[in-house]
Amino acid sequence: MTRYSAVAITLHWLIALAVGALVVLGIVMTGLPDAELARKFALYQWHKSIGITVLLLSLLRLAWRLTHRAPPLPPTLKPWERIAARATHIGFYGLIILIPLLGWAMVSASPYNIPTVLYGQISWPHLPVPKSMFGAALAAHVWLAFGAVALLVLHVAAALKHHFILKDDVLARMVPFLRPPQGEQR
Repeated sequence: MTRYSAVAITLHWLIALAVGALVVLGIVMTGLPDAELARKFALYQWHKSIGITVLLLSLLRLAWRLTHRAPPLPPTLKPWERIAARATHIGFYGLIILIPLLGWAMVSASPYNIPTVLYGQISWPHLPVPKSMFGAALAAHVWLAFGAVALLVLHVAAALKHHFILKDDVLARMVPFLRPPQGEQR
């Protein structure tokens, strides 16, 4: 079995955990009433901090991927499955870079002009975007986040199908210490 490199696996799971945290934070922070302004502000700062971290890790992951080959897809995949796998991965790279960039643009265009301080320590600059861009950036950020969740569900379902139904090594290539299932491969 050929696995992804330790760097690729580490970046994959760090980004996956951070994206999960961003989804939870996004739901909680936007659902808080303005009466809980201090808590809401803190959650927005955490969301921005983790979002910028995802952006930086994603750029690093993309650079790694462009300079290090991924393991080959199983030879048993049909042509449409190969296309779907590649499209899903390209889609993820696009989303994990574009969604944080849109969030950064949205914060930069915000009429509230609230500074971003990553993890309460690092002052993060605003992008030079017009205030009129706020609504469009917000809408795109939210809708693409929903799209990322849908793509994530598809990605997890496909990985589980490969492991439990097709019994190939696709999931084991990205999960540390997981061995391919024993049994028939299609």
